[in-house]
Amino acid sequence: MKTIFNLAFILFLSISFQSCNLLSAAGITSQGQPTKKVENGLTSTTANSKVNIDHSQWDGLLKKYVKDEGNVNYKGFKKDEAKLDAYLKMLSEKNPSNDWSVQELLAYYINLYNAATVKLIVENYPLKSIKDIDGAWTKGRVAVGDKMLSLGGIENGILRKMNEPRIHFAINCASISCPKLLDEAYTAAKINEQLDHVTKEFINSDKNDISSNNPKVSSIFDWYAKDYKINGKQDVIGFINNYSKVKINPNATLSYKNYDWNLNDQK
Repeated sequence: MKTIFNLAFILFLSISFQSCNLLSAAGITSQGQPTKKVENGLTSTTANSKVNIDHSQWDGLLKKYVKDEGNVNYKGFKKDEAKLDAYLKMLSEKNPSNDWSVQELLAYYINLYNAATVKLIVENYPLKSIKDIDGAWTKGRVAVGDKMLSLGGIENGILRKMNEPRIHFAINCASISCPKLLDEAYTAAKINEQLDHVTKEFINSDKNDISSNNPKVSSIFDWYAKDYKINGKQDVIGFINNYSKVKINPNATLSYKNYDWNLNDQK
């Protein structure tokens, strides 16, 4: 009986451990990463952080291999993979903490997500879609200190917990329907202006068909609806109207466009 009990206990621990790993990979937990919240609006500054990260390596690669419309030269990145690896290694060794400002943390994790996504594509290139890669968002593949984070973990377990919905227009999933990859690195010194820029650009782009009474918008506004708030309450239309040139009737019903998961590769 004691042997059966011990085996059952070991099995329970094994299942629990696997479940914790799956929860972390899916982005339910932050795996101990700091998740400071933006309070009372975000401002751009480097003055309130113990650490200021130099993202110039990533900035140079983006300026070299990303077009204005956001398409990515993955063949070029593949030739410069050593530089991409060096940047990711540098980020891994920084090990973020609560001594960092919310501005530094946002810039760090957005750049980490985007650089790791490019790395994932480069490793599997050529391919038609990121969805062809097994566990693209759920496998732990991004080193931060002694932790291996998943892309889903960075997005859902860290960035989405920071009370800044504009991150959805800054992180890029290497697909046609995604917000475009910005051709410069995010930095604490410019983070608010950069997030404003990419949000306005995405909302007013052809990724949405915005009209007053029959708006058809990106599925991003459906998947992450609870993140878009006005005065603390979920209000997707109100959020869009803060940035859209065409204002949506508050009583309109949103419909959602099909998502194109084909690779955002340069032709």
